[in-house]
Amino acid sequence: MSELKNDLLLKALRGEAVKRPPVWMMRQAGRYLPEYMQLRAKYDFFTRVETPELACEITLQPIDIVGSDAAIIFSDILVIPQALGVEVLMEEGKGPLLPKTIQTQEHIDNLKTEGAAERLDYVSKAIALTKRELNGRVPLIGFAGAPFTILCYMVEGKGSKTFDKAKQFCFTQPHLAHQLLQKITDATIDYLKAQVAAGADCVQVFDSWSGMLSPVDFNVFALPYLKQISDALAPLCPVILFPKGSWYALANISNTAASAVGIDWTVTPEFARAQTKNNITIQGNFDPIKLLLPIPEIKKLVKEMIDAFGAQRYIVNLGHGILPHIPVDHAKAFIDAVKEYHNE
Repeated sequence: MSELKNDLLLKALRGEAVKRPPVWMMRQAGRYLPEYMQLRAKYDFFTRVETPELACEITLQPIDIVGSDAAIIFSDILVIPQALGVEVLMEEGKGPLLPKTIQTQEHIDNLKTEGAAERLDYVSKAIALTKRELNGRVPLIGFAGAPFTILCYMVEGKGSKTFDKAKQFCFTQPHLAHQLLQKITDATIDYLKAQVAAGADCVQVFDSWSGMLSPVDFNVFALPYLKQISDALAPLCPVILFPKGSWYALANISNTAASAVGIDWTVTPEFARAQTKNNITIQGNFDPIKLLLPIPEIKKLVKEMIDAFGAQRYIVNLGHGILPHIPVDHAKAFIDAVKEYHNE
C-alpha cells in the first residue's frame, strides 16, 4: 500500500496540527458532475453501486475534477437492508422504495443476519480497487447508514419528511424496534470492519434522520447504537459520526470513541466548540445552497467559516450532501478556498 501524499484528513481526525484544515464534500461523487451523469445514463443505480470498477471510477471523479482532500467510496446506505434480505428499489429522481416493510416480530426474525456483511463484498472490492487507483493521493473514507436511519427506511418503506410510521414503531413497539436496531447494528459493524480491512482509512456513519428525534428519544433509539459502532471501529480507524439535525447530542457524541462529529448549518461554530469542549474534531457545515452564490462570495464565506471554527481539529465540509444543480466550478471554488486558506 503506497504511503499517503496528503494525510491532512487523518491528521485532523487524530487532533494533530495541520497547516490548513482538510476539505471534502458529502455526495461529492455524483449528480453535479457531468462525468457522473454520463455513467448514470448507461447504468442503473445499483449496477453503479455493485460494479467495483464503476464505483471506483465514480469515487475518483471528484478527486480528479475538484481536488478534494479525501475520497469517499461510491455506495448507498441502503445496501444494509439489501444484505439483510429486504428488497430496495431505486427509481431515478424518486428515491428509494422498500416494497415490503418491517412491521412484526416475524418480519424481524426472517431477516438474514448470517453472512450479511459477506453479501456486501462488492463494496470491499470497490474499496480495494479504489485504494490501488488512488495510489496514496488522498485517504479513502468508507461509510454506512446509522441504525436509526436504516430502521426509518425499513419501517416506512420510503423517504419521508417526518417518518411518522417509523417513529410510531419505535414508540409503540420499543421491544421490536430495539431488536431491529441491534440486528442492523451488528451487520453494520461487520460491514464497516470489512471496509477497513479492504483499505478504508476512516469511516463515516450517516444518521440522516436522527434529527427527527427529541433529545430523550435520541438517547434511547440512536445514541446507544452509534456508540456500539464507534466502540467497535475506533480501535481500527478513525470514526466520524454525522447525526444530522441532532445539535442537542453534541456533548454526548463528543464523549464516544468517535474521532469527529459532523454538523449541519443550523449549528454555530461557537456552540459546537462549547458543547464538544474540543474533545473531538468537528466537520461541516456550509449550507450546500450557498454554493450557488458568486465564486468570490463562496470563497469569502469559506474563509469566515474556517476562522470561526479554527483551523485545528476541523474538517471543512458541507452541512449535507452537494446538490445536483451546483456548477462544478463553484464546487471547485469551495475546495480551492480551503486550500488557499491562511489565517492573517
